[in-house]
Amino acid sequence: MVKDFYIKNMVCDRCIKVLKDELDGQNIELLQIELGRLRLDIESDDEITKLKEILNKNGFELIDNIKEKLTEQVKVELIKELQKLPLKLNEKLSVHLAEALGHEYSKISKVFSFTEGITIEKYFIKLKIEKVKELIQGNELNFTEIAHLLDYSHINHLSGQFKSETGMCLSAYKSQQKNYRNSLDKII
Repeated sequence: MVKDFYIKNMVCDRCIKVLKDELDGQNIELLQIELGRLRLDIESDDEITKLKEILNKNGFELIDNIKEKLTEQVKVELIKELQKLPLKLNEKLSVHLAEALGHEYSKISKVFSFTEGITIEKYFIKLKIEKVKELIQGNELNFTEIAHLLDYSHINHLSGQFKSETGMCLSAYKSQQKNYRNSLDKII
């Protein structure tokens, strides 16, 4: 029986690789995989039990609640956008999410805020700040270039958000030579 499973905390290509390898090792037929979702050909309840064990062992969770599924879809969509640099949303974030997820933004926003205790906009800022940290540590771009890549209108806007989120200025963070990044599945 072909079935889609929605997965919490799948935030990168390594997550996809880990799950592919684990499912292959258990001889569970994987038909499709993307961030936050698996399509499997499940033959028995035993395979579902194995799937749950694989997920739990690797820090993932099976999502069976509709509100949590929508929340995870928002997170995955925002993470996908930040993987494509330069960040260029052709419309407002609210319009983009409504189109991408096929729901009215008011519903998406209400569910996300209720489930996570934070607005989508605030969550997206947190994601962007983690991307800024990643780019700073890459040591290939200056702050102005990073600001442009992440679609900030001005370096001062990025600088203000960075200081608000981390408590330090961009140059102080860069000079520390330490990895103070948060895992994307731990942001909130």
